[in-house]
Amino acid sequence: QVHVAESGGGLVQAGGSLRLSCTVSGSTFIMYGMAWFRQAPLKEREFVARISTGNGVITHYADSVKGRFTISRDNAKNTVFLQMNNLAPEDTAVYYCAQAGGGGRYMHAEAYDYWGQGTQVTVSS
Repeated sequence: QVHVAESGGGLVQAGGSLRLSCTVSGSTFIMYGMAWFRQAPLKEREFVARISTGNGVITHYADSVKGRFTISRDNAKNTVFLQMNNLAPEDTAVYYCAQAGGGGRYMHAEAYDYWGQGTQVTVSS
C-alpha cells in the first residue's frame, strides 16, 4: 500500500522561506513523477509544481510560484521537496504532495493516484 506523508509546514512572515518534504512508502519511488498542489480556504486545489521520474531533470511550475519555489527529489530517501522562498500571504494554503498515476496532464489532480494528508503553510503579512 502506498503511503504519502508531507511535513515542514508552519507559520512564516512574508518574505520568508519554508522547505516542505514528502516521503513515499510502498511504491518504487524512482519510477513516478511527483507533484505539489495547494488549496486555500474557499478555493479549488491548484497545481504548484511537478518533477519527472528518475533523476527529475524535468520540472514544471505554476506561473504564480515560478522563480520562488523549487521542487527536487532524493530517490535514495523516497522524498520530494518543495523549497519555497520569498513567501507571500497569497501562498497561504494546505500543501499536498501527490504521486503520479497512469495518465493525464501533470497540472491536473486527476493525473495523480496517491495523496498525502497535507501540511498547512501560513504566511503572515
